[in-house]
Amino acid sequence: MTDITLLDGSIGQELVKRAGNRPTPLWSTSVMLERPELVRAVHGDYFASGATVATTNTYAVHRDRLPHGNLEDKFEDLINTALTEAEAARDQAAGGQIAASLGPLGASYRPDICPPPAEAALQYAELVALMQDRVDLFLIETACSVAQAQGALLGTYGTIKPVWLAVTVKDDDGTCLRSGEPVGALREIIETYQPAAILVNCSRPEAIGAALDTIKGFGKPFGAYANGFTRISEAFLGDAPTVDALEARVDLTPDAYSDIAMSWVSQGATIIGGCCEVGPAHIADLAMRLQADGHQIV
Repeated sequence: MTDITLLDGSIGQELVKRAGNRPTPLWSTSVMLERPELVRAVHGDYFASGATVATTNTYAVHRDRLPHGNLEDKFEDLINTALTEAEAARDQAAGGQIAASLGPLGASYRPDICPPPAEAALQYAELVALMQDRVDLFLIETACSVAQAQGALLGTYGTIKPVWLAVTVKDDDGTCLRSGEPVGALREIIETYQPAAILVNCSRPEAIGAALDTIKGFGKPFGAYANGFTRISEAFLGDAPTVDALEARVDLTPDAYSDIAMSWVSQGATIIGGCCEVGPAHIADLAMRLQADGHQIV
């Protein structure tokens, strides 16, 4: 029926669980220095579950974030390790794409502390230059305001690789970005920078359908990958938060998640997967459901 790109699921959360360490502000980043083989294993499990894209563990590898873990001098080493482990997992799986994750500067869900677009673009451009020869595409993740999305798009504008923009919406109102701006306010920057796809990520699954109703009008391939948190807590919006300030849902089983994700496919989504607290079992169930409905995973 439809060709569907199946993304992986949570990377950082899986690494925390497998490492068994107490979360820190750079919980998934510091793991790469101590146990890089875990990164390869997570990617490998997602490929084995049916995913066709490995998202690099570079979400928090930003020069303005690394001081929280005293890792300023490890910037390029961390990027190289993340790419090396993703490449190894892809090679072992004998196929698949690598998406370079570009997370928000400063902190997630905090557009108020993100640099203005022209300044942010310089930081993203450095990441693009370091990664573009080793990845298939760039995935801008968890942009929660128009300005935040613009800074990342401006920083990726010179790459020859496809750029996918993923935005995050309010838990209780999928028609609005977390900044409060309507999702439709993205139209101008999408027309200007022409990303290859538009997605919604790290939002409650139930909020995503409303966002997709607007996004599908942008005339681009679109999709979603939701999180499994009960909500984004006030504690997580403080300085240097750790993931233990968030609570995982107990009701979002693989089958329950697939039910919602398949509704996005019914809306026309062709790129789906999972975000925080959505693991390999969820992706495996989703792969099975897609194939059972006659879709082809590409």
